[in-house]
Amino acid sequence: MKRQAVALVFILAAGVASAFAQAEFKVPFPITAGGKKLAAGNYAVSTAADGGLVLRQGSTGKEIPLTVLERIAKPEPPVAGPRLVFDEVGDFAPSYTEYITVYVLSEVWLSGEDGYRVHVTKGAHKTKEVKGEATKK
Repeated sequence: MKRQAVALVFILAAGVASAFAQAEFKVPFPITAGGKKLAAGNYAVSTAADGGLVLRQGSTGKEIPLTVLERIAKPEPPVAGPRLVFDEVGDFAPSYTEYITVYVLSEVWLSGEDGYRVHVTKGAHKTKEVKGEATKK
């Protein structure tokens, strides 16, 4: 009986560990994610227990919760490795004298999973991808 309980704990722990996927990314440009303006740098994305996502800034350790708007079915054939998709849009600087490019995080793809849509840009925009590497949490 004791061995069965220990085995069950290991099985449950393995299931929980696989449920919390994580990936790391080096983003070479400033971004907007979860309503926050963030600097270029290293970021990690992980799934949260409630099914949402958390973006963690490498330099500060600050965690930004990302609201999942919908899940996106994996493409066929599946894309290898995790990736972030940004909507590249133009915006005026606060002074309204300079036109700047803003990169808004719109999709998160973790290895072997359906994607997560975290933002929708309704106007004209381009997309830009940043590839990452899967890590274990």
